[in-house]
Parts: sequence; C-alpha cells; structure tokens
Amino acid sequence: MILHDQNSASNQSQNGKISREIRGSIMLIGLDRADKRNAFDSHMINDLSLALTEYEDNAALRCAVIFAHGEHFTAGLDLLELQPKLASGVFDFTAQQINPWGTSSRQRRKPIIAAVQGYCFTAGIELMLNADLVIAQDNCQFAQMEVQRGILPFGGATVRFVQAAGWAKAMRYLLTGDSFDAQTALDLNLINEITSAAPLARAIELAEHIARAAPLAVQATLASAQDGVWHGPETAFQHLQQHLGPLLHSQDAQEGVKAMIERRAPQFTGK
Repeated sequence: MILHDQNSASNQSQNGKISREIRGSIMLIGLDRADKRNAFDSHMINDLSLALTEYEDNAALRCAVIFAHGEHFTAGLDLLELQPKLASGVFDFTAQQINPWGTSSRQRRKPIIAAVQGYCFTAGIELMLNADLVIAQDNCQFAQMEVQRGILPFGGATVRFVQAAGWAKAMRYLLTGDSFDAQTALDLNLINEITSAAPLARAIELAEHIARAAPLAVQATLASAQDGVWHGPETAFQHLQQHLGPLLHSQDAQEGVKAMIERRAPQFTGK
C-alpha cells in the first residue's frame, strides 16, 4: 500500500467512512470518502475491517461487493493522517477482525468481488488482489508506486501481484512504480473483466450468481483454493476430503441432486 499526499490534514469531519447496504444475501460495502478520492485514513481502514467482519459473521450473507462512491476507487493512503501511526501498527487487526488486505489476522471464508473505477493506486490494487473477482471500468488508472515513495508494497502486492502476473511482468511495475491502464491490468491477470459503464452493476450481477450457488460449497471451494495458493498443491490435495466430507452430508447436497432430477433451480439454505 502507498501513502497518498493530501492537500490538508484530515480532521474529524473528513474522517473516512464505509457505507453498508444489504440486498438480499449480498452486502455492498462502499468506500465513502469521495472528497479525498477515497484515500484511506485510519478511521476508514478500521471501518472497512469492521464491515467485512460483519459480512463474515452474518450467516444470511453469501457474497460481498466492495465498491467506491465518487469518481475514483482510491488514491491510496492519506499520508498526513496515517504517517505518525504507521510504526505503531495501524494495520494490526484483532484475531476476530477481517483484515481487508488479508495479510494477517482472521482468514476470510466468504467470497468478495471488487468493482473499481478511476484511480486505483497501491492500497486499492492490493485490496482488489485480495478479492476473488474484480470488475474494472475502462477509465481505470493503476499504479503500484511505493518504490517512488521510499517504501515497499505492504498490503500483499509483493506476493499476489507476482502470483497473478508472473515474475517478469510483475517486476515491471513493482520496481518502477509506473502506471498502467485497465487493458494492461487484464493482460496481467489482475482483473477479470473490463466494462465501459460503472462496474458496480456487473459486480452485483456476478455476486447474485454466486449467491444462488450452495453457500457451504462456495466456501469450501474458496478454502481449498486458498490452501493451494498459501500452502501448495500437496497440502491442498491432502485437505480435499476434509472440505468435501461435510458437504456430502449437507441438506444442500441433497437439494442439488433433487433439483437436477426435477429439472428446476435449486433452493440452497446453507445447511
């Protein structure tokens, strides 16, 4: 993540906030500091963690979409507000909280889709790299510019950017801090789709599609994929049965077979 310079110091009235909206089984989580191009201050970081924890703990919610109010996803971090707090652990989260960047603390079990537009710098790239699907508007400008500020990406890009794009392609941008557009992000496997319209509608469409699937199966699939990324294929394969076993005895598995036989859409309950 990068520290983004602001024209003036943050005050209480400018504290970052996160909007929340529940639509059926989907939670919309909005970066809501548009007057500061959604640059993250400590308040916004904490509230985003709380919102994601609320999503994780609500059994009725099956998918979340992180989006941004205003023209830009985020310009990075609010330097003037955060700089004095970085050394004291402003990015430390309790064991019960979800870390929005997924580099520590509680492991996320449920899927997240990111919808990005305009500026998506540093912390924003790392936030979307920790999501499971990313929809980007064609006006996006990306930059992982930490080396231009004398620090390194510390929200996951040194690992996830490399995993997505490969060593050579990732280093082209991690070591220079150069900007790139949405088509390049797609070529680098950082995003899933490009849209000419605001990306939120498409992200919600995909979230609704995920929400119609069996939630326990979605979570088990996500957990198995995480095993492979974090611990390697051998560990992931060893854990496959422990992910599969509970599903075989679930009501949703029975419903899936029954719906197939009856040629109708399944109605999954997460049990």
